[in-house]
Amino acid sequence: MISADVLIEELQAGRWDERLTDIYVDTDMLPYERKRYINAIKKFKEIFGKNDIQIYSAPGRTEICGNHTDHQNGQVLAAAINRDIIAVVSENMGSIRIKSGNDELIELDINDMDTIAYEEGTSKALVAGMLFEFQKNGYDVRGFDAYLDSDVPKGAGLSSSAAFEIVIGTILSGMFNDMEVSPVKMAFIGQTAENEYFGKPCGLMDQLACSVGDLIYIKFLNNSAPQISKVGFELEKKGYCICITDTAASHSDLTKDYAAVRDEMTAAAKCLGKDKLSDITADEIIENAGNIRECCGDRAFLRALHYVSENNRVQKAKAAIERDDMAEYIKIIRDSGNSSYKYLQNVYSQMDVTHQSLSIAMALSEQILDEDETVRVHGGGFAGTIQAYVRNENVGKYSEYMDTFFGKEACKVLRIRKYGGLKVFTG
Repeated sequence: MISADVLIEELQAGRWDERLTDIYVDTDMLPYERKRYINAIKKFKEIFGKNDIQIYSAPGRTEICGNHTDHQNGQVLAAAINRDIIAVVSENMGSIRIKSGNDELIELDINDMDTIAYEEGTSKALVAGMLFEFQKNGYDVRGFDAYLDSDVPKGAGLSSSAAFEIVIGTILSGMFNDMEVSPVKMAFIGQTAENEYFGKPCGLMDQLACSVGDLIYIKFLNNSAPQISKVGFELEKKGYCICITDTAASHSDLTKDYAAVRDEMTAAAKCLGKDKLSDITADEIIENAGNIRECCGDRAFLRALHYVSENNRVQKAKAAIERDDMAEYIKIIRDSGNSSYKYLQNVYSQMDVTHQSLSIAMALSEQILDEDETVRVHGGGFAGTIQAYVRNENVGKYSEYMDTFFGKEACKVLRIRKYGGLKVFTG
């Protein structure tokens, strides 16, 4: 534990600037992060009246390459980002109380775990899921009070829900289990909380990226034991950063669009006698184009072709990073975006073709980006955000340009963060 009053003084004096820079990468963010941490500590004291604290953090994530491949046992590159949820925490003897920004207080009595009640689709359900799954896996579960501050935008495709799960799990691991819960185990627990308690059938990519940190390569050939390795990508030192522009388009009523991607890819695989597209090559898809089109429709064929090509691009992007070939890497990301647009077709909803905010955002981006920069759909698609690779010297111009069309601070500059869930201050 560390004294809240002492920590505030030390943050104000710049005592922790090196630590904050290590976590958030961008030195320009130091004044913002200092103020953010100080305000979170003050809010914690105001709500819970305690002075002995610990502080934990869990990042959001960005998909780098592998658009809609994970549900077909494919390959993905994903990265933790320097937007996170921080939690100011103190022990509590019998209950868990969590205040997140302006949201209502979450309170759970853990003296009798069997009496914990929650509604599906709520933050309380995610907390309950993390508690139950920690206990099922033999970990110690005790009470705590926490104030959470998040700058991971909700609904922007940066995995705010996975970050929430991982920050709760990191608190439980750090306060009561000597930080012994592995990042991969934490990710599985988070996925279970979201699937079985919250009621959303998500994959594992989001939780892994938030929990492990850095840029990671994931091969989902065996979903119970995915192959994971850190790639290590100091993008800012290569002269680039990632810009995410939130087009403010609603994700509501897109369930059918998302489901159709998975369903059509699976149907194409079954047409060729397989359960998933991971067992099929590009040559086999092209040779059987007629059968797939007749059995599943033209779009299913195009989406299957996207999958096998995108899977290969993940490998090529990883190799380009490892040999420090940024020109080739940018080309691969551009190809990935083009494939998502033309073959995967997840840039706008075909339920309402009159609204195409992502198409507009990418078209506008292409008017201002240089040849060695690129833009693509980000994440699940159909609405939400685009991702652009912008040279450091052009970021200000690009951000201002996109904000003109989509509103103040619609464009957010991201850096790849090397840490997943962690204890920020050790005392």
